[in-house]
Parts: sequence; structure tokens; C-alpha cells
Amino acid sequence: MKLKIYLTIVLVLTFIGAKSQNNCSTYYPFKKGVEVEITNYDKKGKNSGVVSHLVKDVKGNVAVFVTNMKDEKGKHISEIEYNVECINDGVSVDFKSLISGDILKQYKDMEINMTGTNLSIPNKLSTGQKLPNAKVNMEIIISPIKMKSSIDIIDRMVEGKEAITTPAGTFDCIVITNKTEMKMGIKTSMTSKQWLSAGIGMVKTENFNKKGKLIGYSVLTNLKN
Repeated sequence: MKLKIYLTIVLVLTFIGAKSQNNCSTYYPFKKGVEVEITNYDKKGKNSGVVSHLVKDVKGNVAVFVTNMKDEKGKHISEIEYNVECINDGVSVDFKSLISGDILKQYKDMEINMTGTNLSIPNKLSTGQKLPNAKVNMEIIISPIKMKSSIDIIDRMVEGKEAITTPAGTFDCIVITNKTEMKMGIKTSMTSKQWLSAGIGMVKTENFNKKGKLIGYSVLTNLKN
């Protein structure tokens, strides 16, 4: 379950589709109907699920995204809807998107309060560039008890450039790394490496545990625009 939660977070952070018709965004598509498919694999290369991302609507500088996650058997796991807004020379992603659908499903009948810092992605990325952190705080109320948890996306940096081949094609990419820390009773963490291609977005992600061992990866397998 923890791995699925992590993968949901990472894929939302790096989701992309096809090249946007709105020039305010390089990596997030602002074209209604664009949909991409990302396939998840475990450390041994076994299919562990599929995540699809759809641009539900676009109004001015705000796009509404819907992310659906299915397990390896095609069974629906969760759905997340969130906004992406063009701000300055990049985009701001709603911090609520950092919460896994698995978490929301688990506490669907409880009161949940969320605060946080949106994830920002500049349109221009260069080697060595440091990117802002993102955070979400969640308070789950089970009267009279209040449970607190948090997710921090930190140490975001552009590592360099690399060409990557997936079932969807070969792409010239910018490589970004980051660390994700989760506190839900206990503290857990992982690091991620993501390959982003201008006009396409995420084509591959690798996730590692705190010991640096691969725990799973995801690749772009289908694109509809």
C-alpha cells in the first residue's frame, strides 16, 4: 500500500500529456481531452498498475486534471481531481494533488482539513537549477481525536539531460530528482528520479528507498491528444 501511495504522489507531481495549445505551460497540457497512460512496475519489472491522466476542462489559465489509478488487474483504486494554474513563467499545482487517492478513500467518512504549499514547475529548466519545495498538512478528525499527517516534497533539483526510450517512443529529457517524506504515525521517505520531455512531460520515473535501492518505476505507455 505504501508503494502505491508513493507512486500516486510521484505521478501527480510529474504528470504530463501532449504539447499544450496554451503557451503558458511547457510541461502541463492545457488542452481539453488530452490523456496519457503511465504504467507502473515493481523493482523486478512486473506490472503493478496503470495510472491515466485526463485534462477534464480548461478555463483561461486554469486546467482541471483527473487522475485515475487501476491495479495490475484493471480494478479501479482511486480518482483525484485537482487544478493546475499558470503563474508567472511556469505552473502552480494544487497541493491537494499530493494526497494519494488511497488515503482519501481510507478516510472518506471522516472530516479532513488540509493546508499546504502548491508545487511549482518553471517552464524553463536547466542543469543545476533548484526547484521550490512543496508540502501538504492533513488533519483527520475522528471526534474527539485529531490525527495529523504530512507530505513534504523537498530537495528538488534539475540533474541534467538524457534521452529515454519507452513504448511510446524516444524522447530528449530533462532529469529531475527529489525526496518525498511522509509522516502518518511513522516517518517514511524515498527519493525519485524523473525524466521530463518538453511538449510531452514525464516519460519515466524511478523510485528508491532510503538505502538507495530501486522499489519501482513508471514509464509513459500511451498518449492521446
